[in-house]
Order: sequence, then structure tokens, then C-alpha cells
Amino acid sequence: MLRQKNTDRPETILPAPERDPAKVQAMFGRIARRYQLANTILSAGMDHSWRKRATTLIRRWNPGRVLDVATGSGDLARSIEASLPAAEVTGADFSPEMLDVARRLGSRRLVQADALALPFKDAEFDVVTVAFGLRNMASWESALREMARVLTPGGHLLVLDFSVPAPPLRYLYRPYLHLVLPRLAGWVTGEKEAYRYLAQSIEAFPNGEELCKLIRHSGFSEAVCQPLSGGIVSLYSGLKT
Repeated sequence: MLRQKNTDRPETILPAPERDPAKVQAMFGRIARRYQLANTILSAGMDHSWRKRATTLIRRWNPGRVLDVATGSGDLARSIEASLPAAEVTGADFSPEMLDVARRLGSRRLVQADALALPFKDAEFDVVTVAFGLRNMASWESALREMARVLTPGGHLLVLDFSVPAPPLRYLYRPYLHLVLPRLAGWVTGEKEAYRYLAQSIEAFPNGEELCKLIRHSGFSEAVCQPLSGGIVSLYSGLKT
């Protein structure tokens, strides 16, 4: 586990062309119907354990109101609801197709929203989560600042996302990421190019200490990184200043 205190300002990270909001929204709309199935197959079922680790951490915080940004098919939001039945959990996503899937799967409180302009008041939530969504946003820093805005003072941020593991696992992971995953995903979803984008976005996304610095610079007093599954996924938490 890496615990990073608020120190230096990270270098500015410019949006990549691949993260154009309209293109990303259209891409997720195309894969929405088979998104949940693809996640389970491509992660060999590990996505369930990753959400369980996230939910266990959130349960320790015992929040009353939770916002799950980029909720997608709503899997993390429903996991939090099951673990904390007294909490009010809201899922937000900018893809109407994804929200339709989440609704059919049982998600109750859903809002169509852009993560860079959330339609909520300041300090409205005790916890804000984003699982496998921050990486796709046009501006990581702007999205994190918006999440900090809607958090209460002392509230918690949770980010769950892919990362590139250290050697020697990296030497096996990269061929899977760039060669095997797009072909397998193309068979499952019919959208091979979407998963080529996924591989590129994982390589470009900051992880470990680099993302901790970005979290700290975006309104959080500390950041913690916990690598999971050998580092192919990382679980981050931040405390609102």
C-alpha cells in the first residue's frame, strides 16, 4: 500500500484525442448491451473480487450518501447498496444506453450526467466512487475537482481502475492487453476497436504515485494506492480537504 501526503504539484496532463467525450460516449453506447459480460470474461471473473474490495473499504467509512460516477451498468453501486442498505446510493453516467442497462439490472437512483459538470450541490455526498471510468474522462484533474466539490468535508473518494503491473508480470500483461484482449472483446461485443482504445487508455493513464499526486492536487489531503491482482488494477482512496 502506498500512502502519499499532500506535497508537490504534478505536471499538467493534457487530454488525449482518444478521450474526446463524444467519441467515448458513442463507444460506450455501442458496447453497453454486452459490457457487463465482457468485463467478467476479460477479467476472468476478477472484477467481482475488485468490487468486493472496494465495497469493503466503503463499508468502513459508513457513509449516508454515496455517488458512483461513471456508474456504467451499475455493478459497483448495487454492490454498495447491498453492503450498506441504509445508505442512499446514486449512480451517474453520461451514456443513456449504459443507464438503461443499469436500470434493467436493478439500479434505482440513476442520473444522466457529465462527470466534469455534476448536477449536484456542493458537499452533497459522504463518498464519491468511480470504477474504471476516470481513465476515460477528457480531463482527469477537472473530474477529480468536481468529485471533491460534491463531497462533504472529511468525505472520501474511491477510484478503482486498471494499471500497468511491474515486471515480470508486465511482460505477460502487455501482450494480453494489446493482442489478446481486443480480439476476445471483439468476439464478445462485436466492437474490437473499442477494446483497442481500452488498451491504449490503460497505458496512458497515470498509476501509483503519479495518480496519487493528481488526486492530492485536486482537493484531497491524502491519497492511498493499493495494487490488486499483482498490480493490473489499483484501488485509490482520497480524503477531502
